[in-house]
Amino acid sequence: MPILKERKWELIRSFQHHDKDTGSPEVQIAILTERINKLTEHMKQNKKDLHSRRGLIAMVNKRKALLDYLKRKNYQKYLEVSEKLNLRVKN
Repeated sequence: MPILKERKWELIRSFQHHDKDTGSPEVQIAILTERINKLTEHMKQNKKDLHSRRGLIAMVNKRKALLDYLKRKNYQKYLEVSEKLNLRVKN
């Protein structure tokens, strides 16, 4: 379930630090969250799709690692990103 190019650039623009920023943790978390949401919808309809489930788990783990990194480096940004993406905040 790829995300549309326009949606991806919309996410990048809303989280980037400067014009050419496409790889900061905030941007990566936003893109992963979008992909996770799409794949979650797919999994609701295709419960036996174990290959996609494995990919979903990998994406969730990657996002968790990025969130942990952001939490360590810049707690305020962590809170902002979590709120903007409607993610639960762990204290």
